[in-house]
Amino acid sequence: MTINIQQLKKNFGDKTAVDIPDFSIAQGEILGLVGNNGAGKTTLFRLMLDLIKADEGTVTYTQEPSAEAIDPAQSEDWKQFTGSYIDDGFLIDFLTPEEYFEFIAQVNDIDKATLEERLSAFHAFMGGEILQQKKYIRNFSAGNKQKIGIIAALLHQPSLVVLDEPFNFLDPTSQNILKRLLQDYNQSTNATILVSSHNLQHTIDISTRVALLEEGHIVKDLPNANGSAEEVLESYFEI
Repeated sequence: MTINIQQLKKNFGDKTAVDIPDFSIAQGEILGLVGNNGAGKTTLFRLMLDLIKADEGTVTYTQEPSAEAIDPAQSEDWKQFTGSYIDDGFLIDFLTPEEYFEFIAQVNDIDKATLEERLSAFHAFMGGEILQQKKYIRNFSAGNKQKIGIIAALLHQPSLVVLDEPFNFLDPTSQNILKRLLQDYNQSTNATILVSSHNLQHTIDISTRVALLEEGHIVKDLPNANGSAEEVLESYFEI
């Protein structure tokens, strides 16, 4: 999955939330998106997922080099190959996790046996706290809601994954398991993965490339082979 952003702008009143003239993400990249509060990370993701409308410009997805580009603002086709989790507003919280996962499976034509097989890959991540708890999602902790949302985003094995602050609310063990899950998923499927995070170390650990946002602009686009972006990012944030 390749992504192309052209002349993308979004303002809220006098505030520039996103202003990206030209930016591309190649298939198979893990792009870490970093920046201080208000930098535009979540707004960019919401534009990419057609949750809000751009004032100008486009985001397009292309599954194969010869395929036609898909604009999520103009077509629903992108939903078939995209998995995302922004916040617990994505969850259907009056369902149990089992019911929610079954709903995701039905929408994506996943049979029961395949669903059980895919859920088993998240056994360590769930930590025995998600399934068979006999309670609705709304009654889970923030960390376990986060896990449910991330698992649901990956269940249909999307070629594009968008996760906003996925390490939030997770304990250290779950954070490390999630890092391995995302890296393994990327390596096994060549999916394009976009992750925003305030946690620089986690971002550096998993990303093949890091984009730094400031007031809606991408001010640095850093390759991250062997953690090479770390020094620049630590200097920028004065760590």
